[in-house]
Amino acid sequence: MLDKKADLAGPGIGSYEEIERILPANYNSLLSKRDSQVAIYEIKQFIEKNLCKELNLMMVEVPLIVDNESGVNDMLDRDGSRTPVGFHISNDRGLNPVDAQVVQAATKWKRVALKEFELQPGEGINTDMRAVRKDYFLDHDHSSYVDQWDWEKVITPEDRNLHYLKMTVRKIWKVLRDAELFAQERFPILKDPRFPNLPDELVFLHAEEILDMFPDLPRKQRETAILQKYPAIFIIGIGWPLADGYPHENRAADYDDWVTETKMPDGRTGHGINGDILVWNHVTKRRHELSSMGIRVNAETLKTQLELSNQMELLGTPYHSGIINNILPLSIGGGIGQSRTLMLLLRKAHLGEVSVTVWPRKLKEICVAKNIHVLE
Repeated sequence: MLDKKADLAGPGIGSYEEIERILPANYNSLLSKRDSQVAIYEIKQFIEKNLCKELNLMMVEVPLIVDNESGVNDMLDRDGSRTPVGFHISNDRGLNPVDAQVVQAATKWKRVALKEFELQPGEGINTDMRAVRKDYFLDHDHSSYVDQWDWEKVITPEDRNLHYLKMTVRKIWKVLRDAELFAQERFPILKDPRFPNLPDELVFLHAEEILDMFPDLPRKQRETAILQKYPAIFIIGIGWPLADGYPHENRAADYDDWVTETKMPDGRTGHGINGDILVWNHVTKRRHELSSMGIRVNAETLKTQLELSNQMELLGTPYHSGIINNILPLSIGGGIGQSRTLMLLLRKAHLGEVSVTVWPRKLKEICVAKNIHVLE
């Protein structure tokens, strides 16, 4: 049996020998560098506008840095493998210093913002979020520079269920499919039979159901296998230990709810009202994650998840106490990778073709040899 534990966090392929093997040969971008830039901004505007329309969101400003003491930075998982970039601001000759962190994601900040902007159930926010995740292995679709549409929406207690989650996911999927058609109307060369369009509907599968199908495979290989049958899926219930003793993937204990009991189609009890959108990328011939999202913890499930994760000390932060004391609103939210989505819709082989960041020399040399031109 392959090592499942090693597959739970630390995204990225893992070695440049493997990257050199899997990146496509005889690659040619369908769009020029100039047309790609035009397409990037037109598609971004299309998606932002339509996400706000479908989910009843308003665009707001989002922080790049946060105070350490606030507790609102996203730790991404619960094993401590991905830590934020931190720095000390001496300020006022050291009399009033601030210890700050670069945001890894705006997941928890958004819930605080819902209260700050006095939004009501059914109303939400969307952000053009920028972040740094220094612990990623840099490959063709993982970068230390992260850009997302990070969104959050106020819900009622009655909305905390799988039906509401699926309804929201379908609205997001409609926006992504419409964006693909919009891109092809503007740039007809993107209509290439080698790269089929996204299917009309997502297939919803619980993480436990996928494990049943492929019990001996670790998470990423299970995703690859199921995407051969269904090219676009939403995996429900990420974070709760499955029948083999491992979660589908680690999830932080203090935003997505991965403990709430649900029913699977066969009547079995499942856990979690969160999940990921994944598709098959016909350019890279690999699994391609577009979004991670979920209904957020309430006071009860936050305590349970922190206890299961041995992180009860976090209850003292303003963010966590705001949930425990029912000061912060109930919410649903997620992040949609901007560069990931643009890479897919523009039929690119590498994230660096649609975003400007840093890449190791070794990776750039591999890309040059394969006619992949990353931006610098």
